[in-house]
Order: sequence, then C-alpha cells, then structure tokens
Amino acid sequence: MLRSSLCVALSVLASTAAAQRPADPAAAVPALGPLVTRSGSELAEVIERFSIDRNVLTRRYDAADSPDQRRRMRELYRGWQQRLQEIDFGKLSPEGRADYLLLDRYLRHQIALLDRRDKMRASELPLLPFADRLLALQDARRNLETIDPAGVARILAAVSKQVDSLRTLFEPPPPARGDSAARPRGTAPQVTRTIANRAAGDLDDVRAVVGNWFRYYDGYDPQFSWWVKAPRQMLDSALARYARTLRERVVGMKPGSSENTGPIVGEPIGIEGLQEDLDYEMIPYTPEELIAIAEREYAFSLAEIKKAARAMGFGDDWKAAMEKVKNTYVEPGRQPDLVRDLARQAEGFLDQHDWVTVPPLAREDWRMEMLSPERQRVSPFFLGGETIQVSYPTAEMTDEEKLMSMRGNNPHFSHATVFHELNPGHHLQGFMAARYNSHRRLFQTPFWSEGQGLYWEMFFWDHGFQASPEDRVGALFWRMHRSARIIFSLNFHLGKMTPEQAIQFLVDTVGFERANAEGEVRRSFGGAYSPLYQAAYMIGGLQLRALHAELVDSRKMTEREFHDAVLQGGPMPIAMIRARLEKVPLTASGAPPWRFADRLPPPVPAPSPR
Repeated sequence: MLRSSLCVALSVLASTAAAQRPADPAAAVPALGPLVTRSGSELAEVIERFSIDRNVLTRRYDAADSPDQRRRMRELYRGWQQRLQEIDFGKLSPEGRADYLLLDRYLRHQIALLDRRDKMRASELPLLPFADRLLALQDARRNLETIDPAGVARILAAVSKQVDSLRTLFEPPPPARGDSAARPRGTAPQVTRTIANRAAGDLDDVRAVVGNWFRYYDGYDPQFSWWVKAPRQMLDSALARYARTLRERVVGMKPGSSENTGPIVGEPIGIEGLQEDLDYEMIPYTPEELIAIAEREYAFSLAEIKKAARAMGFGDDWKAAMEKVKNTYVEPGRQPDLVRDLARQAEGFLDQHDWVTVPPLAREDWRMEMLSPERQRVSPFFLGGETIQVSYPTAEMTDEEKLMSMRGNNPHFSHATVFHELNPGHHLQGFMAARYNSHRRLFQTPFWSEGQGLYWEMFFWDHGFQASPEDRVGALFWRMHRSARIIFSLNFHLGKMTPEQAIQFLVDTVGFERANAEGEVRRSFGGAYSPLYQAAYMIGGLQLRALHAELVDSRKMTEREFHDAVLQGGPMPIAMIRARLEKVPLTASGAPPWRFADRLPPPVPAPSPR
C-alpha cells in the first residue's frame, strides 16, 4: 500500500514538472533573427573588455586591501578614464552615449569608494599598524618573488609581539603579586565601536590571507616549513586573540557570540557619503527629501491597512488584524508547497493580461532551496533570483525561533513577495539581463533590481491581485516595511538613529516580530549591502511608477513594450532608463536631473468594503 501511494505521488510530481516544460522543444528557444539583426551600443565590447580586465586583476591581486591591490585597482580605473576620453562622444549613437556615461560614472564612483576605504583604513591604523606588512607577503608571492624563509620567520615573530602588545592595552592589567608594583603599560588607542568592529573584521581577513599564503609554501619548500611553521602558528593565535579582544572589550560582544548574534554596529557613511552615492544613482534629492517621500508613502499604507482591518472586523486596530494574519502560517514542511502555488498563481495572473514577456524557459528554470537556521538570523524572509531561498523553521531551532519564522512567513505576507523574487521579479530580471545587453550587468544597481521587484508589488496591488483584506494586510506589511527601510537606513547613516532604535521602529511602525526586525536591521548594516540598498526598494519602485506614467499613461508605449524595454535594456539607474526611452538628449556631462517625485501618479486605494 505504501509503495502504491509513493508511486502515485511520484507520478503527480512528474506530471507537474512536465506541465512546466513546453510541448514543442523549439518553444523555449527564441527566434534567432532579431538576435542577429538587433542593433546595439558601439561601447558594448568596450564595457565587456573592461569587465574582463577588472575581473582578472581582482583574481590576480587577491589579498584584499593589500598595498599592491589598492595601487593596481586605482591605476586600472584611472587608465580606463583616460582611454574613455579618447572616444568622440558626439559621434556615438544614443545607446552608445548611454553606455559612455554609465562607464564614466562607474569609474568615478569606484575611485570615490577607494578614497572612502582609504579614510576608513587610516582610522584603523592605530589598531592595525602591521596589516600592510602581512598583506604584502601575498603580494610578493603573486609577484613570483623568491622567498627568504628565515627573513619571513623574523617578520612573523616581530608582528606577533606587536599584536600581543596592542591586545594587552585593551585588557585589564594582571593582579599585582605581593608587594611588586604593576608594570607600567601604554594607553589603548581611542577608537569608536564602529572602528573597532571594522578592525576586527579586517583582522579576520588578514588571518585568512596569511593562511592561504602559508599553505602555498608549506611542505613544498622544506626550508620554509622548518623556519616558518612555528612563527606562523604564533601569529595566527595572536591575531585571533586580538580580534576577540576588540570585539569583547570595545565592541561589546559577549564571549562565544557570533556576528549574527552579537551587537549590531554598522558603518554610518555620513551626509557626504550619502550624497556621493545618490549622485552616482542619478537621484537629485537630499537624504532628508527622500525620508519625506517615504513618510508620505507610509501614511498611504497606514490608511489602507486600517481600511483592511475594518473589513476584517477590527476597526482601526491594524495591529490586531496583522496578528490574525500572522497566525495563518502553514504547518512545518508545507512552506515549499505554498511557495510553489503562489509562484504559479502570480504567473497565471500575468497570463491573464499582456503586461510583460515571460519566456517559457523563464517559467521552467527557477529552483527552490531552504535557508539554513544561521542564514535566517540575517535573512528572515525570502531571497530570490534563479533560486528562491525559503525561510522557515528547522528542527534545531528554539520554539520561539520557530514560531517567529512561521508567523513572519505566513501565506498572506508570502502572497505579496514570492513573485517579487521570481517572475516577474528578480528571476525574470536575471534571465533577461543575461540575454539582452549583458554588458550592462556591470552597472547593476538595487534601484533597478529591488526597485523593479517593489514596482511589481505596487503594480499587482493596483490591478487587484490582493483580493481579500487579509492579502491586502500582507501586501501593506511589505509596503510599510519598504517605507520604513528608507527612514531607518538613511537616518542611521546620518547619525540620527541607532540600530537598536531601528529595530524598535520596525516593531512599532510595521508590526515586525522582534527577532525578524533584528535580522532585518542586522542584514541592513552588516556590510554586505551598500548604504543605499534599503532605500532602493521604494525609491526605485517610485521612479518606475513615475516613468510608467510618462510613457504608458500617455500612450507613448504599451504596458508590454514598457516592461520589456526596462528588462531588456539592462541594469542601470532609472534616470538613465528614462533618458533612453524618452530620448532625452545626453551630453558628455550626463542627463538632466529628473525630479521623479513631481511626476508620481497618486497611489491606488483598495476598494472600500460594502
């Protein structure tokens, strides 16, 4: 009986998978004529060449932040700037001019980021005066220099003593023995938690570089192993102890905690850093103006969620309505089925209209995986693309962690985000970017990727995808969340909000589970995301809404033409998409500023309950 049931189940799964594959093998292959005849940018090959050169140098100079790596990458960007100026901008086609400006801005921004990192490194110098000396060992290896094992051993031993001396400055003095006076000690460098946290991370990176350098020679050069093995072990232990001391004594981490459980520190970049990044994204607004836009969007969402709460019988108590929605979670083990069904529902919704091209292969090739418990501490919700990564409890989690994960990934919250990760969101973006204007993947920006995901959330809302008040609560949770991301992330970088205040802000204004709010803030400020990343969701989505109003509402383009053009044009700032599609004249200095918020159509309210 069990065998028979298993055979039936496997048969159903096989038929479901087969249904996603086209009956005609040629259906998943595009017509090749347009690929052959489509005209492109004269600079496509130039940008591809730059990307290849940059990637090969990144592999060649693989000791991050080493003296040689810093020098060579700066030379690369400056050299390409000089060569780019040799091109006659006036003779380029509109697509070529767009690529010229995109590459020019990219090169300038990379140099600005190097300058920013130089300032950070200077602030760490009192803590890590030995870093360049150690990183230069890997530079010398890559330069194929003949090694002097005895000389290297002396360097490692000297640095070990220096590291231990610095570490003891941050530790309490040992108790005096008998009548002997304590030995005088120096004064610990006065640094902030932010600098100490960054320095501890850089210590980990230096340890990894030295470890790789050591393994290259160890055993292959008997003289090297004879001289260097013991000093290297001493150095590795010294670096590890020093990083631990900085984290515990200055940053405030408890012994045994990890970067996913310790205090959230972050790296505020200040008003100058924010303005530089906004200029690179072609956004002519101050951080304060963007915060005001977010507050306006939040006010709309708050009014709408109260309307949904009234439809559910909770009056204006939207948090009570959200509490009911959170408790609709599916039982453990069934979340993958839910995600699959919601993905197909969104694709079916697209099929009812003629909004965007979703090739058959784009429906077939995406995959699903589960996030580990450790990853869920910083990614409490879905992650997407070619693979959708699902956050849901595992057996080893605590009961509290399990409940928060299930509540935070309930069907109504998921209803508004699965398609953000798959089709027509991140998966379709990556699918198209790999096949159209692929050279522009160099210019990837969250305002294009996350902005499109958020745009489709608002677009589906406008067209009634969230039919029930519970689904509307789920959608509005995310819409409020994206407004809040702008507010807390920009205020953090302006020095006006701490990570702890950001966590409480998400709990109070969006209705986050506290553990999920902590994971969201930890991810925002952990260093893996650019400073504007969290603001890019809503701001990029609003830019696309404003551009949709200019081009589709005015009947210059159809829905499908507009959405395909955004996807097939490749990643870039939304203002450059507008310049391309609106045929805005481009000069060598760039495109004219676009105050998109002045062109925004009013948000679409949900129908009032009868």
